[in-house]
Amino acid sequence: MGIPSAEKTHLLSRYDSWSSIPAMAMDMLLRGGNKPFLWWKPDGKREYEQFTHAQIRELILSLSHGLIAAGLKPGERVVLASENRPEWLISDIAIMLAGGVSVPAYATNTEKDHTHIITDSGAVGLITSGGKVAEQALAAAAVSDQVRFTIAFDRNNQDAQLLAEICARHKENIDPPSTLNNIRRSDLSSLIYTSGTGGSPKGVMLSHRAILANCKSALDLVFDLDEIDDLQNECFLSFLPLSHAYERTCGQFFPLSAGCQIYYAEGLDKLAANLLEAKPTIMTAVPRLYESLHARILQGLKKESKLKQRLFQRAVHLGRKKVENLPLSILEKIENFFLNKLVRKKVQGRFGGKLKALISGGAPLNYDVGIFFAGLGLRLLQGYGQTEAAPVISCNRPGNLNLETVGPKLLGVELKLASDGEILVAGDLLMDGYWNRPAETAETIKDGWLYTGDIGEFDELDRLKITDRKKDLIVNAGGDNISPQRVEGVLTLHEAIDQAMVFGDKKPHLVALINPAKDFAELWAESNGVSRDILLANDKFRQVISEAVDEANMQLSPIERIRRFILVNEAFTIENGLLTPTMKIRRRFITDLYREQLESLYPR
Repeated sequence: MGIPSAEKTHLLSRYDSWSSIPAMAMDMLLRGGNKPFLWWKPDGKREYEQFTHAQIRELILSLSHGLIAAGLKPGERVVLASENRPEWLISDIAIMLAGGVSVPAYATNTEKDHTHIITDSGAVGLITSGGKVAEQALAAAAVSDQVRFTIAFDRNNQDAQLLAEICARHKENIDPPSTLNNIRRSDLSSLIYTSGTGGSPKGVMLSHRAILANCKSALDLVFDLDEIDDLQNECFLSFLPLSHAYERTCGQFFPLSAGCQIYYAEGLDKLAANLLEAKPTIMTAVPRLYESLHARILQGLKKESKLKQRLFQRAVHLGRKKVENLPLSILEKIENFFLNKLVRKKVQGRFGGKLKALISGGAPLNYDVGIFFAGLGLRLLQGYGQTEAAPVISCNRPGNLNLETVGPKLLGVELKLASDGEILVAGDLLMDGYWNRPAETAETIKDGWLYTGDIGEFDELDRLKITDRKKDLIVNAGGDNISPQRVEGVLTLHEAIDQAMVFGDKKPHLVALINPAKDFAELWAESNGVSRDILLANDKFRQVISEAVDEANMQLSPIERIRRFILVNEAFTIENGLLTPTMKIRRRFITDLYREQLESLYPR
């Protein structure tokens, strides 16, 4: 089983022959012909609709000619703001094929966010979807004196041209525009604006070379999945925002370059149904999703019989032993065999039943959450990357798995540690710098090495382990360095706690903001006859959360333990600006919002 070695070598060599991302796209879409490529469920439709490689190629070609007709010149920037859908990929590649630079923007951006990106990038055009997304983006474009054209996927009340009408006008153009021959691998392909956990987002300049190098190393990783024998049969479920470098490279360009299929998820609220419909074989997501799924599974387990609960817990326990290479007795091996059918197969079925790998990236994955899924037979590979590296740097290999690490470096990547342990990266995957920020570029890339700001170490098998984040480290009054992400990860592992933020820089001990888990809180309120509106002020409920914190503290060292906490009624969300679009907490903004309450937890 698996793809022959000679075929693997041939497929990997193609990445070196492609002169640009649009050159890769034109080649692969032509090869794909009438085979299925993209799957999307338009609003109101119950079934996924299929788009072939040939259909998508035709639309990309017509739109690229339309953009040139609209006056787009080589090197000019075009902002792309939309939810995940086929038109995103069509527009993204068409912009580059016309010689332009694609500037992805989050669908959750406010008008102010879009104004910053349009102004900072000097964008001359905007392509957007519809509804609220288009409303915010078009409002920003309307007040810009540099935007020359606007295009929308869906009809709206503003002056934007309709993408379908542009494509229809230029559908006779069945050959790529001449601009394709002038694009070099070293040319700028995209400006990816970082999601900004701190200050205003800055544009990361990624060349065609960087993204193609990342796709090549991703294919080399996927080849380690022995179950794969035909890449055309592999399906990705695109869930993370395509404006994020992780999803754009790994969930869009990589499947296209490898000849795989892509299904677009409808959103978090319909993810469970989409998993059953799409039956993905590979899925990329951030730890927050796995943490949420972990909490939901455990909460749902409470409604099952005691026997089912015991079988489930036993499956996790024995699965964990196997993943951690601990010996199983003969009786445990027999028991584990039957648990595959009684428990693991049912859990795998909830993910579509065909998953070969779940890949986690974008933030540190709690070890217990990772091992929970691995123990249930869902292969979860933790990786590591940064937007500045296009973005994947390392990832666990199926045959060399250790979820306490982020795996060995990928093909074509160079890694080393600075004297203080900071992780340094080199290779074709590196960004060209930050757009119009030479000083910050010089601080980040020195002598060809990307200074990641993360602290790490290598194990005996050269797998990278992230130990700290330089900028996020809390230094307490005693001079101890504490990683807040580790403490927050332990806290949120408890079923009663959904979100947490740790505070304590230059303080004698740590305190925390805690957002209780909604399902847990509602169930507790109902069982105890307490109104949800006054739950956070209820002494008995506070005691329940206090006990959860005490349990977490038992897993932490003395300097990491939480002494006092505040319960917050409002979750950290993308909408209120306290969560990035990739579901990482905006620590600085949360601290500013709750600073007075946090400071009050310390004796004066």
